[in-house]
Amino acid sequence: MAKKKASDFTLMIATILLVFIGIIMVFSSSYPEAYYKLKDGYYFLKRQLMYSLLGVFVMIFFMNFDYWRLNKLSKLIYLGCIVLAFLIFTPLGTEYHGARRWINLGFTTFQPSEAIKLGSIIYFASYLTKKDRDIKNFKKGVIPSLIIIGFSCILILIQRDLSTSVTLGATLVAILFIAGIKLWQLFLMGAAGVAGIAAAIFSEKYRMERFIAFFDPFKYKDTVGWQVVQSLYALGSGGIFGLGLGKSRQKFFYIPEPYNDFIFSIIGEELGFVGCVTVIILFLLIIWRGIRIALNSRDLFACLLASGITSLITVQSLIHIAVVTSSAPTTGIPLPFVSYGGTALLVFMSAIGILLNISRYTELDRS
Repeated sequence: MAKKKASDFTLMIATILLVFIGIIMVFSSSYPEAYYKLKDGYYFLKRQLMYSLLGVFVMIFFMNFDYWRLNKLSKLIYLGCIVLAFLIFTPLGTEYHGARRWINLGFTTFQPSEAIKLGSIIYFASYLTKKDRDIKNFKKGVIPSLIIIGFSCILILIQRDLSTSVTLGATLVAILFIAGIKLWQLFLMGAAGVAGIAAAIFSEKYRMERFIAFFDPFKYKDTVGWQVVQSLYALGSGGIFGLGLGKSRQKFFYIPEPYNDFIFSIIGEELGFVGCVTVIILFLLIIWRGIRIALNSRDLFACLLASGITSLITVQSLIHIAVVTSSAPTTGIPLPFVSYGGTALLVFMSAIGILLNISRYTELDRS
């Protein structure tokens, strides 16, 4: 391996700024629920601070953990993800809001789907690196890749988490596209993916209701359209500069869990259009640097891994913002680095750490 250089400073700063904004907005949006329901207005703030500090250490660790070792460990990492997925069906599994997606560790809970996303990206990047000459062959390349993508998505879908499954599926397909799959094969996979999503939507009543409500949320504003209508009220009342930090009205039990799945609407309400654009610009900086790192990578595994991590951040942030602005059917997916959630924050900080490590072996303008 070449001598290590400095990490990508722009990527690091943009990530830290998003985490800092997340701490402030989680505190602001969670205070009413924490105060009235948990009798501690600082409950979510303290936990987000703890996970943010831990996330910084995790990011630093992976920034110094040579990425090529992940290639050797990819099968073990993926196997661990499979084990985690099925642990939710053991006594350790915890149900919340009708979905069994968490593992109770006693002192905290852990969400396997977040780890599965990063683990699947690492394994798939490693697999495609070894099969790079067969990737355009339908029998030897496309079909095995489809099996891996499908199995990875099913690991999350069994947890009744369609939005995360779609996010992971889109990310893995993006890696496959970058690896060199033919366009007609990509369109075929896209059609199969749309058919699978449609089947998943119409297999559950609540998903079908949300999909129908998407076309006219105000018609269902007292039932399934409630969340998105309140989100639009929040964004609309924020105007250009917002109502002011801490002055959101919708966080007072109008939007369920405003510190998580709809945190972008609270940003819009309190910080206005300017605040929303600032957050989007920071995400664009991360995406831009991720693309630059992938393009300048010294080997195929680094390129595919960096592309996968960047795609994951892109897809998930796009879906979150689309849901909040009623540009996509309502679903629960956190905004990377900003929304409340220890597992998600640690996984995304780990992913950024891996990106930063890859950047140390690339020829980049680090100014």
